[in-house]
Amino acid sequence: MQDRLHILEDLNMLYIRQMAQSLEDTELQRKLDHEIRMREGACKLLAACSQREQTLEATKSLLVCNSRILSYMGELQRRKEAQVLGKTSRRPSDSRLPAERTPCRGRVCISDLRIPLMWKDTEYFKNKGDLHRWAVFLLLQLGEQIQDTEMILVDRTLTDISFQNNVLFTEAGPDFELRLELYGACVDEEGALAGAPKRLATKLSSSLGRSSGKRVRASLDSAAGSASSTILLPTPAVGGPRYHLLAHTTLTLAAVQDGFRTHDLTLASHEENPAWLPLYGSVCCRLAAQPLCMTQPTASGTLRVQQAGELQNGAQVYGVLKGTNLFCYHRPEDADTGEDPLLTIAINKETRVRAGEPDQAPGRPLTLSISNQYGDDEVTHTLQTETREALQNWMEALWQLFFDMSQWKQCCDEVMKIETPAPRKPPQALAKQGSLYHEMVLSEPMASGSPGEGLLLQDNAISAEIRALLSSYYSDR
Repeated sequence: MQDRLHILEDLNMLYIRQMAQSLEDTELQRKLDHEIRMREGACKLLAACSQREQTLEATKSLLVCNSRILSYMGELQRRKEAQVLGKTSRRPSDSRLPAERTPCRGRVCISDLRIPLMWKDTEYFKNKGDLHRWAVFLLLQLGEQIQDTEMILVDRTLTDISFQNNVLFTEAGPDFELRLELYGACVDEEGALAGAPKRLATKLSSSLGRSSGKRVRASLDSAAGSASSTILLPTPAVGGPRYHLLAHTTLTLAAVQDGFRTHDLTLASHEENPAWLPLYGSVCCRLAAQPLCMTQPTASGTLRVQQAGELQNGAQVYGVLKGTNLFCYHRPEDADTGEDPLLTIAINKETRVRAGEPDQAPGRPLTLSISNQYGDDEVTHTLQTETREALQNWMEALWQLFFDMSQWKQCCDEVMKIETPAPRKPPQALAKQGSLYHEMVLSEPMASGSPGEGLLLQDNAISAEIRALLSSYYSDR
């Protein structure tokens, strides 16, 4: 009978794991489908763009979509492989072994991103030489999560590249690796200025000869093809700009600090590269992390608290274990309304916890002692629970908290402040910010000969479908 119960328990646990895995895979597949649609919209926009800044934004969106698609596909593949390996290596007795303890998840936020530039004296101080401009942005990846910053237009009048975004990753473990990649495109190159309008494609197809014209036209039309045929293809050859990887670095838990710090950048470009930018070789930022154990309650319930020399019978309280404290309230409602606790017991890396003797006589109170050292004095609080199960739950919660502290380290000293990122603006709003590059475009006639042609992408040049796709893309970020 006992063996049958174990078998049923094993089957139930296996079913629950498979259901959870299926839900996770479904959510990841939904994200993948979303990025495929966004990629299709970016391809269509890139083929229709006539304004330089919008072409840069469309190419940037395409690069980000491609990165996310490859990341999600890689994660799906890893999950399938892990599932297969788990089935082949599973033994009937595996489920009865004690589960390996895993640390809690957390949120990681990077903000105040600044990358200093190192201009030559003749360029910055004497304002000599050609005035080159670059479009740059950051791609940030943590696990399969990929985020990006806004696009910044840079020239020698700037001493550093400053990104205003707060980039938040909601699913991170203490072993996270946050990779930063700086991409740039030189907007002065004739071949990197704008995407070819559709009327230009028609001219090319008729002027280059039948065979060559067909190939050019086919490459332009491929941007509007189905996602299934373009998902793994490179950026469509529509004459748009090309972003180059300029520098990169990887930040880990050791870089987390509640303050502004400087980190080394690995430069991936050189002066002969068309997109070369004079980087100083460092990035400044604030990297903060919030483990869930610091922001969410991990245990709660009724207790009796007794301190040595006081409250000989113990006062009944409602305890809530959250972060580095055990808060004791008069009633459960007080914890929800924000009332001040009656007593706060510190729980930190130096705290000693000991349960009552497991073989104590029946009827004796089930106790749990928590001791903290304050200078030369040691303060011990004794907690009493009503049932042995409640005592085990409190002990498990405390041991899990100590394990989380050992893994998240300095992130558990105090709760670091993380600001919610502001909503992203759609790319159409960039032209209204009055940037240096926008002023330059407005003051120069276009190659077509008409001063106003090409400055703004007319509404009839982009279908409602593309605008809806891009609006959805940036509202989801």
